[in-house]
Amino acid sequence: MTLPKSTAAIRVQQAGPLTLLQDQGRFGCRHLGVTQGGAADLYSWAWANYLAGNSWGAACLEITLGGLQLVAEKDLVIAVTGADLGATLDQKPLPLWQQVVWKEGQTLAFATPLSGLRAYLAIQGGLAAEPVLDSVACVSREQLGGLDGRGNKLAQGDRLAVHAQTSKPQERPHQAPEDARLDFSQTPVLELLPGAQIGEFTGRSLYAAFNSRWRVDNRADRMGVRLTGPRLDCRITSMISEGINLGSVQVPPDGQPIALLNDRQTIGGYPRLGALTPLSASRLAQCLPGQEVQLKARGSGPLLEKHRRFLEFFSN
Repeated sequence: MTLPKSTAAIRVQQAGPLTLLQDQGRFGCRHLGVTQGGAADLYSWAWANYLAGNSWGAACLEITLGGLQLVAEKDLVIAVTGADLGATLDQKPLPLWQQVVWKEGQTLAFATPLSGLRAYLAIQGGLAAEPVLDSVACVSREQLGGLDGRGNKLAQGDRLAVHAQTSKPQERPHQAPEDARLDFSQTPVLELLPGAQIGEFTGRSLYAAFNSRWRVDNRADRMGVRLTGPRLDCRITSMISEGINLGSVQVPPDGQPIALLNDRQTIGGYPRLGALTPLSASRLAQCLPGQEVQLKARGSGPLLEKHRRFLEFFSN
């Protein structure tokens, strides 16, 4: 992809296994069978942009499993949040969850996961790419978004552009408070809003669902995460497919739940326990295979209020 010299800012020296351009996601088109995409960990993505001085919606890099090396072609202001992937700047440890100056010619590198799975790199001004259906969110399965508009992950030799600053970046703290920096090594409690079919599960299954520790299976990606544990039995044997929202926890016939994430299908026909909140889905997206999680059923009022506070904080 040829970029105007005035906006070229970063060269990809080593691409890593899965680095994607992501914004808040693609909305208003699920009736076309197009999923939302967007940052799998919305929480870390929001903090990265906030610390870099960007407005909500700015595109940044989602770096899964590390292995990425980038060279700055101009001085940049950045922030890296999310997983600890052993990030270094010219082979010196890079401070996470805070604003950093990345000097021209310096190499920013990500090694392998030390804690968590996905890191987020935001550059002041936001990364530039041509939107597809009003978003640059990269969904490889649908061949939409990303740097080239066709859903491709970053490749060696790619050059990334940054939007020119048209106004002074917003004045914000240059680092996140300690209580905002999540410890991804801890067992997360994932909040779930019960769904329409929850009453069709047996009492024993419901007790097991919310009083057991579930283990993240190795069958996990941006579409969804399979959880292994006690078998959940549902009296529904078949149902008409219906719309699937972010965080939906489907239970197929084998009784092992699947929590659906950003690149999920738009409809599904398995009964659902309910849906994880966006922040709980974000936390699950940081879990490595083998990590344990717990499910906690909550009412809609507290969950909506919590999400409103989250959105209000990052919209300022």
